[in-house]
Amino acid sequence: MRWTVDLNSDLGESFGSYVIGQDEAVLERITSANIACGFHAGDHNVLRRTVKMAAEKGIGLGAHPGLPDRLGFGRRYIQVDPDDVYNMTVYQLGAVKTFAALEGKELQHVKPHGAMYNMAAKDAEMAQAIAEAVAAVDPSLILFGLAGGELVKAGEKAGLQTAHEVFADRTYQPDGSLTPRSQPNCLIDDPQMAVDRVVRMVTKGKVTAVDGTDVPIQADTVCVHGDSPQALAFVEALREGLTGKGIHIQRIGKR
Repeated sequence: MRWTVDLNSDLGESFGSYVIGQDEAVLERITSANIACGFHAGDHNVLRRTVKMAAEKGIGLGAHPGLPDRLGFGRRYIQVDPDDVYNMTVYQLGAVKTFAALEGKELQHVKPHGAMYNMAAKDAEMAQAIAEAVAAVDPSLILFGLAGGELVKAGEKAGLQTAHEVFADRTYQPDGSLTPRSQPNCLIDDPQMAVDRVVRMVTKGKVTAVDGTDVPIQADTVCVHGDSPQALAFVEALREGLTGKGIHIQRIGKR
């Protein structure tokens, strides 16, 4: 059997003189880039530069919209109504889409960030607002969402192509959600452990939750968080480990 998976990372999260991540090096090893839109991180200069680098390397360009929370890096849960969610999603997609057009490229996908992502994985109303915003901006865009979550379901209802996303550097709860960052066992620091888990997710459709139970999961695209100090080591290990198991790494979109 031939397995194929997309490898993505959250990038463009630097701001002014503050540098976050190793974007240029990571871009050499991934197939899709989720680029911060300025709400949770990034700025107009970082956005332009990141889009340009990704476009030159043939990486799938994605918008990475988040809640308006620079101080909390978009990871704090903020009460927002559906109209807010819809409009902030449209606004942020427009920024990345325009910079992509300047490079003669089209946007490939959309993946919400942090709290927006996790909230939409469980909140059907919020998920619907995001999906409808994406469909309104460009119905050919691919919507990334937590595997099995409400965002993927909302995307399908909105007529969008969707991608079930799994995480190389995060642990899972028995319900298939990510372990909250407030808990000590939320992150995976060992690249080899991450590789072994991702290989199993791709080939067996299962991941072991923190309580030891197996959770069914679909892996269309694998994420490594770009702000992690180990991001480069993780993507390098994943590339080698996945291909070594006969798993082909390929952009999820061919645009």
